[in-house]
Amino acid sequence: MSSSFRDVRLGTATAKLILRDDGTQLLTVEEPLGDYPDTLLECLERWADETPERTFVARRDGAGEWQRLSYAETLARVRRLAQGLLNHGLGVERPLAILSGNSIEHLLLSLAAMYVGIPFAPVSPAYSLVSRDYGKLRHIVELLTPGLLMVDKAKDFAPALAAAQPADCGCVAVEAEGFPMGTFDKLLDTPVTAAVEEARAAVGPDTIVKFLFTSGSTGMPKGVINTHRMLCANQEMLASLMPFMRDEPPVLVDWLPWNHTFGGNHNVGIVLYNGGSLYIDDGRPVPGEFEKTIANLREIAPTVYFNVPKGFEILVDYLKREDALRETFFSRLNLMFFAAAGLSQHIWDELDRLAIQTLGCKVGMLTGLGATETAPSAMFASLEESRSGVVGLPARGVTIKLVPNGGKLECRVKGPSVMPGYWRQPEVTARSFDEEGFYCLGDAVKFIDPDDPQRGMRFDGRISEDFKLDTGTWVSVGPLRARIIEAGAPYVKDVVIAGLDRPYVAVMVFPDLEKCRELAGLGSEIDAATVLASEPVHERFLQMLRDLDAHSTGSSTRVRRLVLLDEPPRLDAHEITDKGSINQRAVLENRAAIVEALYREPPPQGVLRLD
Repeated sequence: MSSSFRDVRLGTATAKLILRDDGTQLLTVEEPLGDYPDTLLECLERWADETPERTFVARRDGAGEWQRLSYAETLARVRRLAQGLLNHGLGVERPLAILSGNSIEHLLLSLAAMYVGIPFAPVSPAYSLVSRDYGKLRHIVELLTPGLLMVDKAKDFAPALAAAQPADCGCVAVEAEGFPMGTFDKLLDTPVTAAVEEARAAVGPDTIVKFLFTSGSTGMPKGVINTHRMLCANQEMLASLMPFMRDEPPVLVDWLPWNHTFGGNHNVGIVLYNGGSLYIDDGRPVPGEFEKTIANLREIAPTVYFNVPKGFEILVDYLKREDALRETFFSRLNLMFFAAAGLSQHIWDELDRLAIQTLGCKVGMLTGLGATETAPSAMFASLEESRSGVVGLPARGVTIKLVPNGGKLECRVKGPSVMPGYWRQPEVTARSFDEEGFYCLGDAVKFIDPDDPQRGMRFDGRISEDFKLDTGTWVSVGPLRARIIEAGAPYVKDVVIAGLDRPYVAVMVFPDLEKCRELAGLGSEIDAATVLASEPVHERFLQMLRDLDAHSTGSSTRVRRLVLLDEPPRLDAHEITDKGSINQRAVLENRAAIVEALYREPPPQGVLRLD
């Protein structure tokens, strides 16, 4: 297989490591961060002036036709919407909350709020449409005290609004038929006054752009303050890493939700900062929805492509079957990037093979490390070192502080893209920064080669998830979890690791039920428990235990028992975030009876164990 990559212009990163007497290390890169604008508004205004007719955003309508807005059209609509928001009396203490998913209306309204210095909060639609107790939605609304809510279809959000909308808070809907509320179209018809320019002039680097909500160990969302300085600095970091985006305006076909930093900051920001075009993808990497993504990719060739690992896994199946899709997908593709979880090596290898088949070379896949609190990017791997679990070197302008902690190196971050704090939670903010002002990520990292810092670092787990067996042996949850998921691919969605003060490691597996159903040869009418109890499924997971055992280095990496969970993780019980991240602590607490069964002697039926 060819080892060469497609020839694209990439930035350099030269490691600089400072060792302190107390064992702490400071890691930076020598290359300085370039200049960046004071606000993202300058980017919108620049492209509306320089490339007024270029498509900024597009989305398919009900008939499947692309509805496009140019940069000039976007700016004109943003100004009218901004006046409408000002007329509602919105501001920092009464911000805008957007409850719906990605749409042109969502993007325009968020840019309008940004234009006049009104913070907005894109809230996960799952808190309104999937949750049944609306606990997280109520918590967010109480924390924000919004002056206006925005929804897509009022009828879909009616139960959530009844549960969480404050009496003094208005609501606008894209489709409001039958409900007494304002409409997006009416807001769009607002005549612009001098108040818009006055408010625009007051927006600066430290003006709050948005609040992004992230769940902590308790499962209740925290509001991360995002300023213009954070977002612009982070975009300049990305542009210095991928300068080819300055040469050719990026084209994205993207579904990643804007209530998360990867979709809303990273991807939308890349388009806006570099004058590119965003094609909103209404698909998702789940059965019955990814077909929409494929239909878009058959027509639009991206120049950079972002997805979660599951999205790449499904995409590979289509690329292998459809030559025309493969030719279009790779035709302009300069780089790929994944986040949210580790990408299985066999999927990565297959993407390389397909790119070589199409282009004669690989298309680079980058990895890195970031967080909602860092806007999001903090570290990037080089193409040569990039692989699942590798986080690389700091972005330009970022300092990584490595603090010895329980035999690991805890990673802390400082730079212009780091948040000032959590909204209206000063105690939580204070606990999140150390005495030197570094944000404590909670992640551990280690050097790929301690004698060669230039090679960068790899992820070494979450500090808070690691635990000791009753022998005093530490179990590093993050790396072990990644090994189990890789060994169980494609039948494992996620894993929760047990063993605190126990004699050995045991795991609870959230299986990919559809893949297990195929393995068992059972139809969709068969219930999940029967599928997971079938002999082919049990044998596959027993073989996984044997394979893991053959490569284990001791009790901390040897999995002795496992159980397959036929009930998926629950959002309302804080077991999973709406982006699919598992809360290990919540699952262990909520399913304590299953944990006890894993360690019972003799083990009950359904618990698989090594001989």
